[in-house]
Amino acid sequence: MRLRWVGYILVGLVTAVAASYAAFSFSPWPSVLLIRYAFHRDAVEKNRALEKHVPANVGELRDERYGDNREERFDVFFPAQAPSRALPAIVWVHGGGFVAGDKTDVSNYMKILAGRGYVTVSVGYSVAPGARYPTPVLQAGKALAFLSRNAGRYRIDPNRLFLAGDSAGSQIAAQLAATVGNPAYAAIVGVNPAIERTQLRGIALFCGVYDAAMVTPEGPFADFIRTVIWSYLGTKRLGDDPRVAEFSVNRHLTPQFPPAFVSVGNADPLAPQSALMAEAIRAQGVDVDTLFFPNDYSPALPHEYQFDLDSSAGEKALERLTAFLDRLASQPTLP
Repeated sequence: MRLRWVGYILVGLVTAVAASYAAFSFSPWPSVLLIRYAFHRDAVEKNRALEKHVPANVGELRDERYGDNREERFDVFFPAQAPSRALPAIVWVHGGGFVAGDKTDVSNYMKILAGRGYVTVSVGYSVAPGARYPTPVLQAGKALAFLSRNAGRYRIDPNRLFLAGDSAGSQIAAQLAATVGNPAYAAIVGVNPAIERTQLRGIALFCGVYDAAMVTPEGPFADFIRTVIWSYLGTKRLGDDPRVAEFSVNRHLTPQFPPAFVSVGNADPLAPQSALMAEAIRAQGVDVDTLFFPNDYSPALPHEYQFDLDSSAGEKALERLTAFLDRLASQPTLP
């Protein structure tokens, strides 16, 4: 009798393992749920660590609607003692590997930037696998167009707009920026240009993935990247699927791409992606300001290092980002 029960248990374990393998092999959802849990914990910790850096003179508007879907909301932060004139705006697309994250994940960082004289907007969007490419790009474009049309309501100067993003949000922001100045690419992606190119002063890109074809089966981040790209694009064929070429924004840049600030940590597995993107932008004759770190920089800087303002590197990134924004925001408006 005991041997029979042992047999039943072994069969059950084998069945469970086989079912788990099948679940992870034929659907990204099991991995996605684990990723979401880990991302949420990390975001909560980062936001909590930033609280002491948030200035007191920042106002906010939460859950402003830019569309009808539940996720189509953004949060707005602004200097509480803002001058009567309209301010430049930073429209930020949060990260989360295309499958996780929330606009509130970057709230405290947005408040810090608002304290430096900007209206900052954290854009919510739908995530994969429930919403696949190019849904977030279309939603970010919708939010940008809404802000341009309603600039007076938020005391935004519609001729001094900046796009920014971190991790997956960096790719979404970069792709949207590329469509603003490239009608042919906008048509391929299915985006109606949200604003005029002259309205977009610049873009800030942190720790992004820009070319899906660079994903290799080796490395500590490879399984994660394959899962999120599969979830977002709906394909495992990263070599020849046309959506991979379309997603890979570095291949669709023109001289109309806005001036860019690009940064990544030296221990970030995605560091080669940022180097590739910076070079692709520079090859178009576009101004690029980069903040990269030597391979032997210590302590090693992980993915999303810029949100750690208790580190000298994170503090430096904030100062360099602010200097980049201030320089472009102060330039005369083009006719």
